Formats: sequence, C-alpha cells, structure tokens
Amino acid sequence: MSVSTNDLRNGMALDLPEGLMTVVEFQHVKPGKGGAFVRTRLKNYRTGAVLEKTFRADEKVPLAVIDKREMQFLYREGADYVFMDNESYEQLHVSPEALGEAVRYLKEGDTVVLPMYQGEVLGAELPAAVELRVTATEPGFAGDRVSGARKPATTETGLVVQVPLFVEAGDVIKVDTRTGDYLTRA
Repeated sequence: MSVSTNDLRNGMALDLPEGLMTVVEFQHVKPGKGGAFVRTRLKNYRTGAVLEKTFRADEKVPLAVIDKREMQFLYREGADYVFMDNESYEQLHVSPEALGEAVRYLKEGDTVVLPMYQGEVLGAELPAAVELRVTATEPGFAGDRVSGARKPATTETGLVVQVPLFVEAGDVIKVDTRTGDYLTRA
C-alpha cells in the first residue's frame, strides 16, 4: 500500500529502506524554479532516531499500517513480559528489548497500548504519568528541610526517581513517563 507525499500527515507510519518511520513534521516547498518537493522529519519507530528526508512532490512512498492494541500486563515469565489482549483475551509474550524504556514503568495489571507491525511489537504507549510504590529510600531527618532538596527513591519496578525529602518507603508517587521525573504523591 502506497501513499503520495502530497498526502503525508503527522503521525503517519512509512515503511522506508531506512526502516519503519513515523512522520514528525512535513513541509511542502514550491521553489520558483524546478519541481515542488516535500521536506520531512521522520522518527525511527524502533530506535527513536530522527532523520530529515526530502521527497519529490507526488512521489509514492510505502505506507505502514500500525495495529495499536490495548493490552493488560499480566506477569513476567523468565525475561519476557506477558500481556493479554483486552478484546480477544489472547496472551502475548514480549521481550524487554521490544518494550524499550516502558519496562521501567510497567507493573502487573497496568493497561498499555502496544503498537504492532506485521506481528512485531514496536514498543509501548504509556499514559503520561503512572503511580508507583516506593520500596526503598533514605529517611528524611528532622531539620533536613532545605527547600527543593531531593533524595533517590527506588520504586516497585526498580526505577530510581529523585523525590522530595518527605517521601518515605511505602508511599505511592506519580511519575512522568516521558521524563522519569517525580510529579506528586498519589
């Protein structure tokens, strides 16, 4: 299946020789002389690398149909993460390499969207913030209340987050999944 470069939209997935790419931004350019062209900025689905590429206007490029499935994380089996499709109840084993950074935020029972292309999982789309329980952190001492002071805290997924001094082991905190930063106590 192909699409014309004139019909490109942000978020579209393309199966190019450079790899599976998603369109971050595009610009139609019509110079005074010569033919029109489309300047694009593409992001590799697998590696996250950003690439700038120029196409002729109305050039055909292969469109990739990404199947986005809502799945629930059930448990870990060996190194793999086991997910259940929320519609078909089919179970799927996914390697931590395919999930990338998302493994730092996943806990049993969480629902995530797994983008798939030709049966291969391309990562995980997480909510903007997740709630994680703090399993270990240094105690904050009385009088140790410097404004904005932070200490490291380990969460139930193994993620280490810099938190304010009042956060203690057993607290549930909200963490931004895009940056890995502490947001608030839940």
